[in-house]
Amino acid sequence: MRTVLANATLIDCVHPRAIERTSVLIDGGRIREIRTDGSTPERGDGIEIDLKGAWLMPGLWDVHIHPDYYLPNEMPLADQITLFGHRLMAALTESGIVGLRCAGAHHFMDVAWKRAFAAGQYVGPRLFASGHFLTTTGGHFLTSGHALECDGPYGFVKAIREEIKNGVDHIKLNLSGGILGPAWDRHQNSFLLEDELKAAFDICRLREFKVMAHATNSEAVKNAIRLGAHSVEHGYIMDDECIELFLKHDTWYVPTLAISHLTPDQATNDWERRWVKQRNMAHDLCCRADAAADVHRAGFEKALKAGVKMALGSDIRPLKEAALLELGLWVRDGATPWQALLAATRHGAAICGMGDELGTVEVGKRADLIVVGGNPLENIDNVRRLQLVLKDGAIVSDKRDLFARPQTPAF
Repeated sequence: MRTVLANATLIDCVHPRAIERTSVLIDGGRIREIRTDGSTPERGDGIEIDLKGAWLMPGLWDVHIHPDYYLPNEMPLADQITLFGHRLMAALTESGIVGLRCAGAHHFMDVAWKRAFAAGQYVGPRLFASGHFLTTTGGHFLTSGHALECDGPYGFVKAIREEIKNGVDHIKLNLSGGILGPAWDRHQNSFLLEDELKAAFDICRLREFKVMAHATNSEAVKNAIRLGAHSVEHGYIMDDECIELFLKHDTWYVPTLAISHLTPDQATNDWERRWVKQRNMAHDLCCRADAAADVHRAGFEKALKAGVKMALGSDIRPLKEAALLELGLWVRDGATPWQALLAATRHGAAICGMGDELGTVEVGKRADLIVVGGNPLENIDNVRRLQLVLKDGAIVSDKRDLFARPQTPAF
């Protein structure tokens, strides 16, 4: 069915400006025509929606997510998988998150939901699955339930082959520790031996699977880039050589600022304070995050100024709120709203290999779009003023009757 979105203010995420009096024709799930002269394409027997000057833009992407952390003895597996699906769907309909890249999920629940959405069984975001994340014995975030402990070169090779067999899109390798974990799980420590690293990256290269590398210190970041990682996640500690290697190898960086920045002492607005209160993180973990925040921020700023390819990933939950919080942190740490929007749209699609199909509003691309009630180029939090969400040109969420209501954090 043909749909005309008329009288829009377009942010296409190609040009760094908003274009008023724009109309977009959608047919067959794709953008067929864009007019910026105030005229409206013929809709034929389709429908026309007057956006009344609201801001039309690509849907948002969050390229570092996990399901909630429940062990089977805390919640039955079937309930966990169901809950994950509901929260994926809510991210699409409640916040306009049209694409998500998973960074670890046990029992291949992300693969199951990816297939269900792709088959049209449920309406949900485009999901890119990792299966488990792979770490060493005594490695990172074992309490999440999403980790597999591997040891020795063949231990990693066998685990990676199992992940591939079960339908993942990419391989998540944890090269180092984290900020939020037990005393022996520290982000300044690397975990894999040289032969383990080489074997893991070698088999991924042979099988042509991209590596999503959890790397939290300079040594781990450099190893990941040199061995061919598609993306480096976190980068809490990075020196100048890390930045040079990102540029030399054209590697993606996903900074996940929320992990080090969202604590009671760092929250700066009502949305952040509400999230921090609900998260109720242990005091010692808050202290670890606070201690890491300045160095993390400095590395992010260096990467941003140097022109490193960067995409937005949150690493927090709930999924419908996570990317919105991360967008705000990008701007707080020195990104312009335009840079933050690109990270959450065009670059999100590109890191998932979908840049030719999604991530911008251009003729020929799939119509995964959102409409918001304020200009995010002026205030990034205007992405929260969601009015419409379209997937493949079909309206999957319509909140226009809520447009005039005050915006408050909702979970």
